[in-house]
Amino acid sequence: MNDPSYRSLRWRASARRHPSAFLLAAQLLSLLVFPLLDDVVAGRVVFGAFSALVLLLAVWVVNRTPAINWIAWLIAAPAFVMSLMAAVTGSHALLAWSSLLEALLYLYAAGSLIAYMMSDHRVTSDELFAAGATFTLLAWAFAYLYLVCQFWYPGSFTGAVEPERPRTWIELLFLSVTNLSATGLGDVLPLAPQARVLAMLEQFCGVGYVAVVVSRLIGLSLLRAGQR
Repeated sequence: MNDPSYRSLRWRASARRHPSAFLLAAQLLSLLVFPLLDDVVAGRVVFGAFSALVLLLAVWVVNRTPAINWIAWLIAAPAFVMSLMAAVTGSHALLAWSSLLEALLYLYAAGSLIAYMMSDHRVTSDELFAAGATFTLLAWAFAYLYLVCQFWYPGSFTGAVEPERPRTWIELLFLSVTNLSATGLGDVLPLAPQARVLAMLEQFCGVGYVAVVVSRLIGLSLLRAGQR
């Protein structure tokens, strides 16, 4: 029962049952890798490879939800190419456009997962993984939007360390996660009106997500537990 074919079948079965778990795992793994790449010369290339992997996983999850598959691939294909090109060439313009497409893909995947979680009145284990994956997708999407905003409107953000320089990717992701979760740490702050509008929109998404989706999943889980 430990032969490679059996293990392969188990992995495929797990992938079919819990596609959202693989996306969530990739997002959390990237959190561990990104800080190690800040001072590495080849960090941009490695970062581009991780972004491409997460893009493919996002499309893979969308393919297992009621969403229209071709829309996801229509966004993912140019985003994938631009992300790798930006990683290799170091072009800030390509990075901005690839970031915008990646943000659109993550928002589309998040919306698809929300539709998936709201489509029935029972809670599966994959829907619980989808709840976590949706949060990371929203956080990544707004971090990419912050990156685009910073490119189009220089000086959009400031921070406690070297306030005049542009914020790094990990700083913008930190801002996005703290903003979406309503933690509200003030290490990185939006200054430009466009950046503040994005921050307000993310706050609205965070409150709405917790109020509607997460509370519904918790309520259904408690209802199922009470019926047993």
